Amino acid sequence: MADRSNEEWIVALQAEGQVAQAQALADLRRRLQRGIYFYLSQDRSDLRGLAAQELAQMAEDLAQDATLRVMDNLANFRGESRFTTWANKIAIRLTISDLRRARYRDFSLDELTADGDLLPASTRLAGPSSPTPEKVAERDDVLERIEAALQEALTERQYQALVAVALKGIPMDVLAERMGTNRNALYKLIHDARRKLKTHLESQGISTDYMMNLFGN
Repeated sequence: MADRSNEEWIVALQAEGQVAQAQALADLRRRLQRGIYFYLSQDRSDLRGLAAQELAQMAEDLAQDATLRVMDNLANFRGESRFTTWANKIAIRLTISDLRRARYRDFSLDELTADGDLLPASTRLAGPSSPTPEKVAERDDVLERIEAALQEALTERQYQALVAVALKGIPMDVLAERMGTNRNALYKLIHDARRKLKTHLESQGISTDYMMNLFGN
């Protein structure tokens, strides 16, 4: 792979229809593929179980997308670092985003309307390690009220959004895409849902301070 200066990279990549551009694109893709492979194999403990061949294929596929992303952002390069360093950062961000999306690829909004407990076990076990039987009973009562409030006070869409983000840990961008909306609209939806839930609980004498004292250490 040719070693280019920042200016040489930009000139070559913008040389539309010329051999210089094709060579620069090929070199860029190979550099990004190498950087992505290193990230997947060395920095992602959750991928340690994959064979080197699988990681190499992932890196090759992601490098194709990353090359296009770099080309789309050429005008934003300010020369404050080496071009390859800047391009590699774009590639890694794209990789992280793709892996995050892959984790929730099979996520369905239908899962958020299933029967059963909404609050995870870790929430139910929060607080002092040896609470009194009275406090355990009080916590269980409050948790039941919260679960009921989620379904009673919120619209179906507010319910899905709040449960997905606050309880299930679904990334905002993934949920926004699945719900056919954008991040700003989703933020407002969740904000309104939190406000309605808070008001509903306070009407039953369950304030935020009360819950923090009840479940705090």
